[in-house]
Amino acid sequence: MTGPLPLDLTSIQRAPKAVLHDHLDGGLRPSTVLDLAASCGYDRLPVDTEQALGAWFAAAANSGSLVRYLETFEHTVAVMQTPEGLHRVAHECVEDLAADGVVYAEVRFAPEQHLTAGLSLDEVVQHTLVGFAEGTAAAAATGRQIRVTCLLTAMRHAARSREIAELAVRFRDRDVVGFDIAGAEVGYPPSRHLDAFEYLRDESAQFTIHAGEAFGLPSIHEAIAFCGADRLGHGVRIVDDITGTGADAQLGLVANYVRNKRIPLELCPSSNVQTGAVASLTDHPFDLLARLRFRVTVNTDNRLMSCTSMSQEMAKLVQAFGYGWADLQRFTINAMKSAFIPFPERLRIIDDVIKPGYAVLIG
Repeated sequence: MTGPLPLDLTSIQRAPKAVLHDHLDGGLRPSTVLDLAASCGYDRLPVDTEQALGAWFAAAANSGSLVRYLETFEHTVAVMQTPEGLHRVAHECVEDLAADGVVYAEVRFAPEQHLTAGLSLDEVVQHTLVGFAEGTAAAAATGRQIRVTCLLTAMRHAARSREIAELAVRFRDRDVVGFDIAGAEVGYPPSRHLDAFEYLRDESAQFTIHAGEAFGLPSIHEAIAFCGADRLGHGVRIVDDITGTGADAQLGLVANYVRNKRIPLELCPSSNVQTGAVASLTDHPFDLLARLRFRVTVNTDNRLMSCTSMSQEMAKLVQAFGYGWADLQRFTINAMKSAFIPFPERLRIIDDVIKPGYAVLIG
């Protein structure tokens, strides 16, 4: 036994990680945005060099407003309208996650936003899944094993959620493991999409809902009480139903229900600061929720906009709250327990990949 490795970004990159909340259109390489814009004739990018474009995305996302944050996706979605664009972005997404030590990923995107070049919804999903598969094979060729699945997202301000839910069920045997709704929360409650959620429950399909990021506790309550969400996308404002920060903290009815039912929270620390859901990383309720034994998970949300990775998110939490290897392992196992793949596969990744990987780091 040599003892645990020091907890720094380099060592964290070696740790096996699982991400449940990563947006495909929020994780492009700046160089890829430029290349695809040139190839498809998109001429509305704000700057024309890789470094400047990466900096622009980060600066534009740091507005403190979810609505302004979402405006940055106009550019990434615009270059993902062709088979070549979807394929390349999906392929590179897998390579980038694997290079960061991610061994399991659920990557989500909204097919309805990729139809302007004439593709059908089914074709959008098919081309994306091919990209994921080829990215997985490319990562394996370099000795990096990763399992990537897909969530199909419906935009909460639109009226296609039932159609996207049916699409998710149609592809459920081809690595589409669940459904999601996303977009601006204010004015677009999840209960507007009850027919989609009722259909999914009838089909025994799993789904998560973006809730408690910008609108607060009422959004979370609707997501679980009316819609039956299996997980909460962000869910950070569950803290509004908790009084106190110590061992004597008091949970309200909604917070108590979420904890008792072990409903996973897909927390995205950097993104939550950028959108104004929390004031700063040190103010993030992640640590309070972890100490109160909510099922917290660490996620990237949008790697391009937040200029981040899973390793960087974990490193920031280590710096902010003093976590050790055992904590990072617990958060990773939380994610795998909450994944939308079958139980035996979840167990295999936990027992054969995550626990042995952390054992090496802990020493």
